[in-house]
Amino acid sequence: MENVHLAVEDDDLYSGYNDYNPTFDSEELENDVGFQQAVRTSHGRRPPMTAKFPGTAIGGRPLASSFGSRIPLASSMGRPMTGAVQDGTARPMTAIRAAGYSSSLTRGSTFDPLGQSRGPAPPLEARSEDTVEEKMKILEKKVNDLIEESCMAQSMGALQLALEKAKEAGRKERALIKQREQSGNTEHINLDLSYSVLLNLADQYANNEMYPEALNSYQVIVKNKTFSNTGCLKVNMANIYFKQKNYPKALKFYRMALDQISNAHKEMRIKIMQNIGVVFVRLGQYSDAITSYEQIMSESPNIKTGFNLILCYYAVGDRERMKKAFQKLISVPLGIDDDEKYISTSDDPSSNMVIEAIKNDKLHQMERDLKVLAEKYIMTAAKLIAPAIETSFASGFDWCVDMVKSSKYVELANDLEINKAITYLRQKDFNQAVETLKTFEKKDSRVKSAAATNLSFFYFLEKDYDQADRYADLATSADRYNPAALINKGNTVFVRKDYEKAAEFYKEALRNDSSCTEALYNLGLTYKRLSRLEEALDCFLKLHAILRNSAQVMYQLAHLYEQLGDPQQAIEWLMQVISVIPTDPHALAKLGKLHDDEGDKSQAFQYYSESFRYFPSNIDVIEWLGAYYIEAQFCEMAIQYFERATLIQPTQVKWQLIVASCYRRSGNYQKALETYKEIHRRFPENVECLRFLVRLSTDMGLKEVQEYATKLKKVEKMKEIREQRVKSGRENSARGRREGSTGSADSGRSSSSSKGERLSAKMRSLPASNEPYEASSPKELDASYVDPLGPQMERPKTGAKKLVDDDDFADEDLGDDLLPE
Repeated sequence: MENVHLAVEDDDLYSGYNDYNPTFDSEELENDVGFQQAVRTSHGRRPPMTAKFPGTAIGGRPLASSFGSRIPLASSMGRPMTGAVQDGTARPMTAIRAAGYSSSLTRGSTFDPLGQSRGPAPPLEARSEDTVEEKMKILEKKVNDLIEESCMAQSMGALQLALEKAKEAGRKERALIKQREQSGNTEHINLDLSYSVLLNLADQYANNEMYPEALNSYQVIVKNKTFSNTGCLKVNMANIYFKQKNYPKALKFYRMALDQISNAHKEMRIKIMQNIGVVFVRLGQYSDAITSYEQIMSESPNIKTGFNLILCYYAVGDRERMKKAFQKLISVPLGIDDDEKYISTSDDPSSNMVIEAIKNDKLHQMERDLKVLAEKYIMTAAKLIAPAIETSFASGFDWCVDMVKSSKYVELANDLEINKAITYLRQKDFNQAVETLKTFEKKDSRVKSAAATNLSFFYFLEKDYDQADRYADLATSADRYNPAALINKGNTVFVRKDYEKAAEFYKEALRNDSSCTEALYNLGLTYKRLSRLEEALDCFLKLHAILRNSAQVMYQLAHLYEQLGDPQQAIEWLMQVISVIPTDPHALAKLGKLHDDEGDKSQAFQYYSESFRYFPSNIDVIEWLGAYYIEAQFCEMAIQYFERATLIQPTQVKWQLIVASCYRRSGNYQKALETYKEIHRRFPENVECLRFLVRLSTDMGLKEVQEYATKLKKVEKMKEIREQRVKSGRENSARGRREGSTGSADSGRSSSSSKGERLSAKMRSLPASNEPYEASSPKELDASYVDPLGPQMERPKTGAKKLVDDDDFADEDLGDDLLPE
């Protein structure tokens, strides 16, 4: 109490507030020796405190001012300051005890707020994993991880890996249950985990087409009463039975699933009813399928169900209900917005950016796909029912067109009209098809271009190139960006052999549609005609990158490499052709020819034999095989090929002569003699036949030798006379042409006489009426022709026919949408 001073009436309660405390004088700190010493030492980097007394920074220590005085501070009421020393003990500072201050410290205690004097902290105790519960939790986490890995593998297409993960998860889950049962902790069994393991295993079995195992796994889930909401799994089981074509069992499980799913899941019930309708269609029970589809169309109509309903009505032949179903089909709401939403109507840049962002987003793409699918179903349904709902298909198409015009699919009406014209074409009613297509000449540009394109193609097939060119011009003028119209225009120019201009049209078609394979193919053929083989090769290589398995493209590449002098590359491309169409005889023959040119007779023989097996009427292949056997000294084997050539070309005497020569070389002289006699009967003035008859008769000592010798002399003399007449006729005609230019006085008489002489010479040079045409051929009548099987025989040239002939390419490679299905 000695420090407590009671206020008296005379004291000023507000005195002392204006007193200046030198401790807070910061201007003279530079001259304060104690402060500067503290700053220069480590004490200046510590928080303000007292080294001897715990408490505040000033402790009870007298503060030194810039004047060097030490003044103990106290409150205005005489109360000691916080942390002041009383009786040798510092007053506790409870407000900041957490900072390390304690009331138990005395003078001389060391300040250690972080407890560093006690040494490092002991290490953390390791978590014990030896307990049964911890082991079960770890095993449960492993099972969940395996299920997740199985699902991820299945999403990436690794079905076998997904199945292995699912099996491993099943094994670990069973081990987990066993451990819980052994520990008596069965109430903590995770049923959700068991359900997930079994369901994933069943799904992976089904994905790997292990249907019996999948059904067993589903049965385990369905029969377990502890699992809830297992009715939807019967849909999976029904799907498996459907894939196994066990339709009665699939129908049973679909119905069971439908009974167990509540009405709250309306969309699920609709899908199950759709599946039931499909099963009824597969079973041929169209009436029951109609019942299911009608129920769906009354509750939740959709495009696919409406189309299936039309198919069922078509199957039972109900015309009126087909019409009603078609009307329902075109009135099904798609639930998509109009395209006007994606058109900018303001100058606001933010709204325009939003429109540009949503114009090609996934939602808009889904809407477009749904609209395209709906148009496809409507067009297919109209083409299907048009011939069935009326007495004629034209009336049916007209009814469908009227219905479509009154719906929101107005743009499909013109496509139906074009399909009507195409139907006329398929029925070979060309006049009606042309008339129908000509009605589009006054329609809008898109429809006009499509109709003119089809007309151009139609006239091109009829080889009326003027009309084809006219309608191709009409199609391109209506729509300059129509690639099919440009291709048809290029084709009409191509047949006139204006290849440079044709190439320009094909290039323009490619600029409009870079994926137009017809334009690229025809451009390659055009470059071939222009002998620009490298550019043609580039075109067909690009086309091969698009059409990987096109035999025509690969054949063209092989032919180009052959022309470029690279037979090995040509052989490789032809091998790819054979891998696609192994029974093509022309490609096989071409391979045989290339191997023959390379000197590989065995490979050539193999491919020629395969070609002959698939097409035994190719005369070049027959000739090569016959010559091959003759060179190999197997004349008996060659006979069968040349006999077939005789059947194919019965008026060609050379095949029969080769057959007779084969008999003679093989030592069968009697058969050779009979063959020569048959040849002489059919071709009595053939010199080679008579020569061999004379030789054989002489060698065999026959009495007919003199007769054949006489005929041979007579035929040779007639041949000599005929050749002299032809020679004199040519000389007279040449002399007449020279004399015709000498004067004009008697030109009429000289020209008439020269014309008469030339005409008589031509008449005399013609073969007699009983002489076969082949007998006048220089090759057969050549005097040096001794033996058709001699070493001077020319090797057969087996130029294999192209898969696509250059001259006829346009008939097979026109526009892509000219004659749609």
